[in-house]
Amino acid sequence: MISSMTGFARAAGTSGPVQWAWEVRSVNGRGLDVRVRVPNGFEAVGEVARTALQKTLGRGQCQLSLGLTRPETAARVRVNEALLASLAEAVARVPVPEGIAPATMDGLLGIRGVIESDEQPAAEAESLARDLAEGVVRLVADLVESRRAEGRQLQEIVAGQLHAIAELTMAAEGCPARRPEAVRERLAASVAALSETGLDPERLHQEAVLLAAKADVREELDRLRAHLSAAGDLLAAGGAVGRRLDFLSQEFGREANTLCAKANDVSLSRIGLDLKAVVEQFREQVQNIE
Repeated sequence: MISSMTGFARAAGTSGPVQWAWEVRSVNGRGLDVRVRVPNGFEAVGEVARTALQKTLGRGQCQLSLGLTRPETAARVRVNEALLASLAEAVARVPVPEGIAPATMDGLLGIRGVIESDEQPAAEAESLARDLAEGVVRLVADLVESRRAEGRQLQEIVAGQLHAIAELTMAAEGCPARRPEAVRERLAASVAALSETGLDPERLHQEAVLLAAKADVREELDRLRAHLSAAGDLLAAGGAVGRRLDFLSQEFGREANTLCAKANDVSLSRIGLDLKAVVEQFREQVQNIE
């Protein structure tokens, strides 16, 4: 089974008083690029999430974000009594010069470290970190399934396009304009028209042979069939085959262009143009495959 590079996943939960939510979006890309956006202080868990995605995915551009919602409650405050007592004792031993007011309680309380704010106890922080890590596991699994679900749809679309390419290749193979008698008639008419200009008949015959060889599209049709076989094998194998399918789409396009250039009849030109249109649609779809 193939996977798309497009997907979305969300994992959310509650840890104590904190509500959290992981979200990740992925789109197609030449390689794997994971960008992480987390609140300050959560960089470590963000790197854990980045590593998990990098180990699981092969290609794609991923945007990963973490959202936290805390209840609006007053922070728990406590006084560092040991530090306050030490400061008061030190101040008492220092003589106060004239004109300077002695230290007051509010002044001592304003010194950093005397008043401590405990917004999140250590136990709650550990629980939150653990829940976020578990959320990453669910997030990655859901993203993989999302990409596989779209990959199943892509596989059906691409298989249909390969079938259309095969039918057009068969149509070109059986085009009446490629029959030997039709080619001889066109060349005979061209030689007859040029003979009236007084050119050497032997030379005209040689040129006609060269034109017939240049107009032959058998090699292009053979290569199209070979590319169809290779593409079918890749779809059957599954996995990260996007790059190789993209390469084959370029080869399909090259053969379709050559077929149009060599076509010496309107009917064959139309088949070539239809083939180019399907190949372009095929190329656009395989660029979304991992």
